[in-house]
Amino acid sequence: MCGIFGLQLKQKNKELLKNFTSFMLKESELRGRDASGIYLQSENIQSTLKKPVNGFQLTKLVDYSSFFENIKDDTSNIFNLIGQCRLATNGKIFINDFNQPIETENLTMLHNGIILNDLDLLNKFNITNKKEVSDSHNFAFFLDSLKKKNLSYNKIFEEIVKDIKGSYSIAFIDKNSEKIFFISNFGSLYFYKNDDFIIFSSEKKILENFILKKLKINQVNQILKTEINKLYQFSLQTNNQSQKLQNSNKPISIGVINNLDCKIKNLKRCSKCILPESYPYISFDKNGVCNYCNSYSPRKLKDDLKNIFDKYRSKDGSIDCLVGLSGGRDSCYGLHLLKKKYRMNPVAYTYDWGLTTDISRRNQALMVGALGVEHIIRAPNIDFKRDCIQKNINAWLKKPKLGMVPIFMSGDKDFYEYGRKLRKELGVKLTVFCSGHEEEQRNFFVGFCGVKKDLAYTSRLYEYPIIVKAQLAIYYMINFIINPRYINKSFMDSLKSFFTSFIFKDDFLYLFEHMEWNENEIIETLKNEYNWQEDKAYGRNQWRMGDGQTAFTNYIFRQLVGFTEFDDFRSTQIRKGKITRDEALYLVEKDNEPKYEVLEKFASTVGLNLESVLSKIDVIKKNI
Repeated sequence: MCGIFGLQLKQKNKELLKNFTSFMLKESELRGRDASGIYLQSENIQSTLKKPVNGFQLTKLVDYSSFFENIKDDTSNIFNLIGQCRLATNGKIFINDFNQPIETENLTMLHNGIILNDLDLLNKFNITNKKEVSDSHNFAFFLDSLKKKNLSYNKIFEEIVKDIKGSYSIAFIDKNSEKIFFISNFGSLYFYKNDDFIIFSSEKKILENFILKKLKINQVNQILKTEINKLYQFSLQTNNQSQKLQNSNKPISIGVINNLDCKIKNLKRCSKCILPESYPYISFDKNGVCNYCNSYSPRKLKDDLKNIFDKYRSKDGSIDCLVGLSGGRDSCYGLHLLKKKYRMNPVAYTYDWGLTTDISRRNQALMVGALGVEHIIRAPNIDFKRDCIQKNINAWLKKPKLGMVPIFMSGDKDFYEYGRKLRKELGVKLTVFCSGHEEEQRNFFVGFCGVKKDLAYTSRLYEYPIIVKAQLAIYYMINFIINPRYINKSFMDSLKSFFTSFIFKDDFLYLFEHMEWNENEIIETLKNEYNWQEDKAYGRNQWRMGDGQTAFTNYIFRQLVGFTEFDDFRSTQIRKGKITRDEALYLVEKDNEPKYEVLEKFASTVGLNLESVLSKIDVIKKNI
């Protein structure tokens, strides 16, 4: 079961506040090590810090020190703090919203135990919680909703204690008063009170140790155990003080210490596009416009496709080109164009390296079946490839460098090699990749490797300037030296992928270098003519839905720098006049939502413990 604790302090005593919190986080973690969190309230502040790490690890984070620095100038009369060390029983720890303290509009709550009929309680009082949450979150929402109906907390618990099934020890703070409340139906709460403070904990021994070892007072006989189903409420305010907070406005929320969404929203962004200040090598002029916008000029499309295809088209219906088919929207639409519009006779090929999604495979089958196109599949030793991904992710977690994230995908670069091999085997001279449009460029991949050059218009990795290739090679070499864990069974595969991508000649035709990319037209054509399927787990933007690792790499970038490849995607759309900046901000918020269903599938596929991995990512130092 979880360990919960709290303190109400009369007048500021930062040393006592921090000592109590640190002590309780370390001692209480014996009851739960999956996650930990604390909430602080005063007349001027409401602040939350919670992470999927144990209590001791939380105290070692930079965010933890910052948490207490915020009160140095606070002159409030009352300080309330509550905290928890969590043993996860309901709700994933890597989704930080599931961790505690739980915040609603009017209260912040801790819960130790399992409430078995939380949904029944909501239904009984005609309360609907639209979020997919845990029993603890449902109960906090339940309390908040009944409080809004002008019921007192005493009245609420009088009404419901007889109906609650399961176990609960609950502590909560009303955000609109200085009061702290707690109640238990199995007696696992103890408290100690004097004129200056009130402290409570799930275990008597923990309080005894704090009083004896930290306060140096011999009053452990005054520790009291809560009575079953009795609601305790405490306030150290003197009689001549108002029972409400002194400020007419709500306290200032500084929960942005750990609230990633708030941090991302507060990032300075280009006033024209939406690239944030955490983007590599970005700068802003006096009008707030970024250097990427100022240097942008619409890319000129290359030679007319019709003339190119006329040159290669066979006259007798024999095979005349090879086309890559991932099952995503771009490659499926490209195959449609080749066959229907340009009357080519392609052979499609797929390099299935172990992370191709099931929906992508279904889309491949839909397209080749409807168009009567031969489909060649090449697959490597998938277990080997997946094991390489796992080893490189674990290596990266030891010394996380954003420039090294692409190494996770190095195993898919044989896609280029088979574009060369199969063309030779089939006796054709043209290989078509259905990519190359401006929106899909990801300049930050090389930016985080120390490459300052803007490569937004370079579709072919082979065409990167020599100096850029050299910079990348040096960067990778240095990171392999300082992190020898990368020198594992994947080393030769990673080395080969570098040569396959950057060194060996690339003379493929990139379809969207020659034609405008129209997302709505592409999706409409595929759905109407082929019943092409979207992957709902990827959300509204289906770009790269065929890549099993995309959601994972985007998760890393969002967590650490507050943006993903979709910020690039939408920013280019703004520059091209396809969407407005306001539309882009709305869309990218949806695009960047973590795709937990996809993440779970990815982790299962490559043999990772998702909760462990995402918890480690969450505590990496952020550049936000």
